[in-house]
Amino acid sequence: MQLPHVYRVTKYDPADRDEHGHYRGSEDTVSDHGEIEEAYLQAVAAFAADTRIAQLSVREPGIISLAHFGVESPMDGFGIERLLPGGLADFHDGAEVSLETGLELVRLMLRDGGAWCRLEVEDTFAVHVGWDQYLYVGSDRPCRGALARIRELGLFPERMDASPHDFEPEEDGVRRPGDDDFWAGLHEAVVRGHAALLEEIYVQNASRWHRLTSDTIEAVRTGLAPRARLAVWPDLSSDISSVLHALPTDGLIEGVWQDKGGHIHSALADEEAFAELAARLSRAQAAALLPVYAGERVPLFSAVMPDSDGVVRARWQADRALGDLDR
Repeated sequence: MQLPHVYRVTKYDPADRDEHGHYRGSEDTVSDHGEIEEAYLQAVAAFAADTRIAQLSVREPGIISLAHFGVESPMDGFGIERLLPGGLADFHDGAEVSLETGLELVRLMLRDGGAWCRLEVEDTFAVHVGWDQYLYVGSDRPCRGALARIRELGLFPERMDASPHDFEPEEDGVRRPGDDDFWAGLHEAVVRGHAALLEEIYVQNASRWHRLTSDTIEAVRTGLAPRARLAVWPDLSSDISSVLHALPTDGLIEGVWQDKGGHIHSALADEEAFAELAARLSRAQAAALLPVYAGERVPLFSAVMPDSDGVVRARWQADRALGDLDR
């Protein structure tokens, strides 16, 4: 449902925009970590008060991609570790947080801390941060008091039909539940040796990997993040020399490998990082190379984990799998 009252809230005076709506003033595009940032948070709090909400749901959480070698996190644990009791484990689609915690998540997003999400109350309220300190807030109420308060704070609320960052489902995704039927089929594929590697995409841009056996598959299922997206791949290969020989000469590839201690790692690499990826793979117990580009990255099976009542409430979708290509 599209909320009827949507506003873009910024520190940018509309009088300083050109005929195309581009800001030409002197305000910086990063947070000041001070009074202006606090004004943004008070603006969200004012909208929440007028809408009469005190809890928010985390939707479509993501973190910046750190898969390239040499990239460091801008904040330890993306700032999530100090906000949520379980850290990143509690930063999942559908997680319920207090308004106070929600405001701190907005602060992290304003500071480009590395974590991002939409914060919503279904059909009632929504807030998220776009690029360059653009804040988008929607409500099922006019929130006239909040608008007056925001202007007092020196910010500029501008009415919009919709936020450009509202969720839109992927055109080629599939809405398939990771239910009992999915897991029964996966168990059979594992037993037959057709599949063994499970990718658990627990937030945008981050995956955990599980090497499955008939004895471990149920424990893996139990430990998955709520509403995670799943992709199933063939097993890792112990023929490391063949994996290394398959490295391309250019482009982008994902390497997945299991170290001597049994831990599974992955990294994206382009031609500048192929040498380092090859060095890591050469020390691995087993490994595989997976394509990255759309249309080439096609898992054997895919699904989205449902909630405990069996209903899929996640809006994100699973990737198209081999069985979907002819449909």
